[in-house]
Amino acid sequence: MALTESTMVDIGTTAPDFKLEDTMSGAKLTFDDVKGEKGTLVYFICNHCPYVIHTIDELVDVANDYEPKGIGAVAISSNDVEKYPVDSPDNMEAFALNNLFTFPYLYDEDQSVARAYDAACTPDLYLFDGEGKLYYRGRLDESRPNSGKPLTGEDLRGALDDLLAGKPSPEKQYPSAGCGIKWK
Repeated sequence: MALTESTMVDIGTTAPDFKLEDTMSGAKLTFDDVKGEKGTLVYFICNHCPYVIHTIDELVDVANDYEPKGIGAVAISSNDVEKYPVDSPDNMEAFALNNLFTFPYLYDEDQSVARAYDAACTPDLYLFDGEGKLYYRGRLDESRPNSGKPLTGEDLRGALDDLLAGKPSPEKQYPSAGCGIKWK
C-alpha cells in the first residue's frame, strides 16, 4: 500500500457535475441530487483500502451528524474493478450496507469523475458550500492505520462547523492520504 496524498484542488473551485449509478438503488444521481442546502461532502473511497477501512466509521458518522444541519453526502468509488474486483458495484453495495451508509455510494466506471475532481487517493475528501464551491479538501484528522492516534474527525468536523457558522474556509488544510486510486 503506497501512501498517496490528495492534490489539494484550489479553494473556490466549482464542484464538477456527474451522473453516476448508485450501487444501492440503481438510480443515476447527479451532484444536484446529492447536494445539501448548506453544503455537500464528496468522499472518494473504495472497499479494500486500509486507510478507508480505518476511517469508514467516522466518515459515516460525520455524514450522519451533519445531514440534519443541511449537509448532503455522497461516496464515489473510481477504482479499476477488473484489477480490483473487490471494488465492484456488487461489493460496493455490500460494503455500504455493512457500514450502514445513509448516503449514496456511486460507481465511477470510466473514472471521469475522479479525474474531474482531481481525486488522487482513498479516502479523498471534499466539502463544497451551498453554492457548490470548494470550501475544504483534505484529511479527516491526523489518525492513520497503526498510528496509535484516535479517530476524531476533527479536521473535517472543524471545517463543517466553520462553514455552517459562515466563517471563511480554514487557512490551514492538510492533504488527505491513503491508497492511490487504481487507474485503468
